[in-house]
Amino acid sequence: MPSLDLLATFLEIYRTGSLSAAAQRLGVTQPAVTGQLARLEEQIGESLFVRSRKGVTPTPRAAALAGRVSLHLDGLRDALGSTEAEPALRGTVRIGGAAEIMTLRVLPALAPLTGRGLYLHATFGLAHDLLIDLAADRLDLVVSAIRPTHHALLAVPLADEEFLLVGPPSMARTVDADRLRTAPADALAALPLVAYGEELPILRRYWRSEFGHRPTNPVALVAPDLRAVLAAVEAGAGISALPRYLAEPALAAGRVVQLHGSEAPPLNTIHLAVRRGAPANPALTVVRERLTDAAAGWGEL
Repeated sequence: MPSLDLLATFLEIYRTGSLSAAAQRLGVTQPAVTGQLARLEEQIGESLFVRSRKGVTPTPRAAALAGRVSLHLDGLRDALGSTEAEPALRGTVRIGGAAEIMTLRVLPALAPLTGRGLYLHATFGLAHDLLIDLAADRLDLVVSAIRPTHHALLAVPLADEEFLLVGPPSMARTVDADRLRTAPADALAALPLVAYGEELPILRRYWRSEFGHRPTNPVALVAPDLRAVLAAVEAGAGISALPRYLAEPALAAGRVVQLHGSEAPPLNTIHLAVRRGAPANPALTVVRERLTDAAAGWGEL
């Protein structure tokens, strides 16, 4: 059975998304954190994170392990720590966001707060719809892929999403490498697209940023969940532009390959939005602070 020290280190890596950030929070060196993670992975028998220059991305096994141990470890810290335990939280925080980032980043970062008595109610959806609900007092907080313009809302940047153009290896092998270097949009034009929406919201942004025009490729499949988009790409349906944090495990495993790269990949800023003049809510303040702290370790998503 893994020791509590190894599990505590694992949990900090999981919450911060970075070996260096976890080391800083634990007050140890990064090599020490790396060594503890290696020992834990050896004991478990599989990798828990996919490493990259942007940090680490948890595997499904890591997400499951964090869900099992986080509440218990946090409880032990409170019980064994100083008498100045964190205060209990009362009430509900209604939070909205896209299903993908909520599942892989936001809710894991907030889960420990439930051990202090907080009740979280999550709503998944499109940013535009969620911001309408926020302005109408149906939500307290929105993790938004667009910057709110409604006068009743206040937003601050939380993190940047970095988009990668990926496709299945079999499809990538059909692209002419020389033409891809000199005229990438033309080289990719025959490949079908797997899109998040009918208007090709992410793909359109990628093409305009990198190639200067909308994509002209045929559209093979539309799915309103980026995890489904990735699954379809892995299965060979076509190519797509996806956030790095979502695509990286599949890239590391070789299930997809990056088709095109640039020195400055397209970015989208994720905002944390609340209502202006909302009544004071200590629990909401703690949620905002927890997300801000966690995002500092995410880097570019």
